Amino acid sequence: MTTTSSEQAQNDAIRDTVSREQSRLSRFIKSRLPDADVAEDILQDVFYELTEAYRLAKPIERVAAWLFAVARNKINDWYRKPRPVSLDAPAQTDESDDDAPVLGEWLLVADGTPDSELFRETILDAINEALSELPAEQREVFVRHEIEGQSFNQMVEELSVPLNTLLSRKRYAVLYLRKRLRDLYDELNNQ
Repeated sequence: MTTTSSEQAQNDAIRDTVSREQSRLSRFIKSRLPDADVAEDILQDVFYELTEAYRLAKPIERVAAWLFAVARNKINDWYRKPRPVSLDAPAQTDESDDDAPVLGEWLLVADGTPDSELFRETILDAINEALSELPAEQREVFVRHEIEGQSFNQMVEELSVPLNTLLSRKRYAVLYLRKRLRDLYDELNNQ
């Protein structure tokens, strides 16, 4: 079977995107899941979605952001699946919520309709505005961890800042963002 020049261009674009984003996306996914095999499965699912989007000629303006949004959604889906309870699993506490991605479902991938694109842009604008209000140190830790998927250990090495300081900065950022974005969240959930 021979491929046309447009199919070859699609294949090249997919291959380039995968090679450019794979390691960063893999770190992001692995940092949020307890099992490396599950993380690898989700990574493959994300790249499958990318391939399907190209094949169906769905335009993707910001590919990296799209990939991370798909990954977040797949991670959220994985956590929602019912699993047998293990007596060895650590008990969930209210504080465990602080390590969960704050943006969660707010960074949904638009389904191409004008309403969903407007919804997504409204959320992204509100998040960007709220992030800009944070002190620079809190914003940097939050963005590195939640958006770029960087681990705290990597930040300790790169920034030469103690781990507890980084954790504290992220906690303050999370608390502020939750308070700041609560009205938008409530408004969107009541529609």
